[in-house]
Amino acid sequence: MDMQRVERALEKLKRAVGIGMKRITMPHGIPGHSLTQVEREAPQEEPPAWPINDELSVVGKSVKRLDAHAKVTGSAKYTSDIRLPGMLFGKMLCSHHPHAKVISVDTTAAARHPGVAAVHLFGMTDSKDDRGQGEFPEITFAGQPIAGVAAQSLQIAEEAVKLIRVEYQKLPFVVDLEEAQKKSAPVAFHINVEEKFSDRGVKINGNRYGPWYGKQKGDVKRGFADADLVVERTYKTQVQHHCCLETHGVVVDYRDDGVTVYASTQSTKNVRDGFARTFGLPANRVRVICEFMGGGFGSKQQLGRTAVMAGYLSKKSGRPVSLMLDRKEEFLSAGNRSNSIQRLKIGARKDGTLTAVELHSRGTAGVGRSAGVGNVARSLYPCANFYSEHYTVLTNAGPAKPFRAPGNVQGAFPVEQLMDELAERLGLDPLVLRDRCDRSEIRRLERLRGAEKFGWSRRKVAGASSGTVKKGLGMAQATWPKMLNLDSTVEVLLFKDGGIEVRSGVQDIGTGTKTVLAQVVAEELGLQPEEITVRIGDTLFPDGPTSEGSKVTGSITPAARNAAYKVKRQLFEQVANTLGTEASELAAAEGRIFSKKEPSKKIAFQEALRMMKNTQIGATATRSENYEGKPVSEDLGSVQFAEVSVDTETGIVNVERIVTANSCGRPINIAQIESQIEGAVIQGVSYALYENRVMDAATGHQMNTNLHQYQLPFSMEIPEIEIILIESYDAATSTDAVGIGEPPIIATAPAIANAVYNAIGVRIYELPITPDKVLKALNKI
Repeated sequence: MDMQRVERALEKLKRAVGIGMKRITMPHGIPGHSLTQVEREAPQEEPPAWPINDELSVVGKSVKRLDAHAKVTGSAKYTSDIRLPGMLFGKMLCSHHPHAKVISVDTTAAARHPGVAAVHLFGMTDSKDDRGQGEFPEITFAGQPIAGVAAQSLQIAEEAVKLIRVEYQKLPFVVDLEEAQKKSAPVAFHINVEEKFSDRGVKINGNRYGPWYGKQKGDVKRGFADADLVVERTYKTQVQHHCCLETHGVVVDYRDDGVTVYASTQSTKNVRDGFARTFGLPANRVRVICEFMGGGFGSKQQLGRTAVMAGYLSKKSGRPVSLMLDRKEEFLSAGNRSNSIQRLKIGARKDGTLTAVELHSRGTAGVGRSAGVGNVARSLYPCANFYSEHYTVLTNAGPAKPFRAPGNVQGAFPVEQLMDELAERLGLDPLVLRDRCDRSEIRRLERLRGAEKFGWSRRKVAGASSGTVKKGLGMAQATWPKMLNLDSTVEVLLFKDGGIEVRSGVQDIGTGTKTVLAQVVAEELGLQPEEITVRIGDTLFPDGPTSEGSKVTGSITPAARNAAYKVKRQLFEQVANTLGTEASELAAAEGRIFSKKEPSKKIAFQEALRMMKNTQIGATATRSENYEGKPVSEDLGSVQFAEVSVDTETGIVNVERIVTANSCGRPINIAQIESQIEGAVIQGVSYALYENRVMDAATGHQMNTNLHQYQLPFSMEIPEIEIILIESYDAATSTDAVGIGEPPIIATAPAIANAVYNAIGVRIYELPITPDKVLKALNKI
């Protein structure tokens, strides 16, 4: 058991017997709706509760990003901007075949090419022969990296890669989800299911990997028998690519005394630990730096083959190596959102009470192992009788990776369309049905406020819109758990010369983590955010959380505030005598330290720093458990309303307006939250109408591997987005903040699909909703 686990176990034990704990009064509920106060038992060393945001100075305000100037002026250094003395440039050779056995590889000509410093073959460690002899990994998809070259320039590396000769034995392949499930389909590749999940009944049958069961409840057969109405449909969702503006890539400087990795990553600590394991190094010999990052959306959480290849090339050459994927390589191998085919069945009584929910789903993650559809069917509308069964289907295509609200985006599309259909057949407004089936108080309020802002009362019956271009209104909602990562630590330092510094290994993937940390620490110290220097994205600092699942803000901000509170108390101890009072009587606000009993006894914060006995003082805090063990899986709601127009002659759908109601606990930076919500909605519109990976069944190649042929919305296709942000307090931590990255994308596609149905009176059951699908539904082609 590591020290952190021991410390957490001790913390739980202390909490259980009340050692080192105190009672604090905290705001609880929703301002303007249900706000009250509750008492919680909190660790003695943590600060008293903050009031709601209206009573705070900088938290809950739209503070300008600390890195805004660097980003808009181009001075921000991303991984691809890193230039080190003697640096080489890497390029990888990737397979053109979707399924093959590599017989031999000849790198002789590439190694002799002028300007080439190192060549490496995947699957070959230093102890093996890397000139092309030995056992090679099975080729499982077109685009799989085989070898890499490091050279003085990228042009030379590209020339050298073309000189590598590979002899393949081509094997049968399959790239389509439905074709891969047929008994006659070739086996995509071999996996060992005995290694991990065989005790759960998971097995491989042809290309089908599973079954995976949800948390079954009750008896669905009896539930459907008790229903007054049963609705059942099949839905399909497509493969969506992450399309990060900055592609995957690293710069690796491998030296005898340690390795430095500059990485475009969502987790500096995951890259550090993965690199150390791969190369047999102690983790403290690997330093990972990510100061700026251009998008990840879930695909950059782990080490990845690119970093491994760059590591070997740097180790062999003795020089730093930059290896960035080009856009085609990014499409082929860097990840995607898995597709799905879902058969959903819901039974209900006339009053809308659900009696049974049953879901059978299939999806392919290509050569990946997970293509699940999340927990929307089970969690959004609790039902006494629930059954789900899922199979992941193996195909010869690039691997899926986690993608913003993984699984739930696919899972919401059928659930929210079938609930819409159920409401219509029961003669209920969709909002009324959800009021009866949904137990979430936050979503109830989101529906109420969203409907009012959107003008839901304008909605007509489906197909009632007249003319060639028909108007439609629709809505849908989302569920996402509040998750956290306890391995989240922050150090706050105060310097005698006036500096105030926050340090953590957590990375800022563009969501504004630096600014949020500055706001939290500034609020605690009674200062302004611009007075705080934030140094993050470096594993020399204490570990921070991985940027995934909307975890970061809820994990790191309590640690930041608690560390600031600790160091503030140290400073109070040092200046109390000067002010002629006790440290316990001091407070900090508006840039000064003062006595709460005698406000005339005061000193400027900067003057207090200059009075410090030492050059610096500091404090570190790690994210503690939620107060009183409050569950972290509580639902984080989101409700969206969509207004569309559908041209019934061309089939073109135009999303004109989205109203989205969201909650993320205590908002820290309003502008940054709104920016994240807007980004999620745009990505959701793109998923609903445009994006789709196109595979050629004859060659096994992806056909649209650039941002011209792979469609994304341009500016004129982005709707008006109106945001309702609901402030809420759980009284669970010293900040009560939660992330917002995932929930706003989940409901967008089904809300648009329901609006399209409302416009034309015919449902579309497959994404993306392209003009040909609309015209086909209207029997016009």
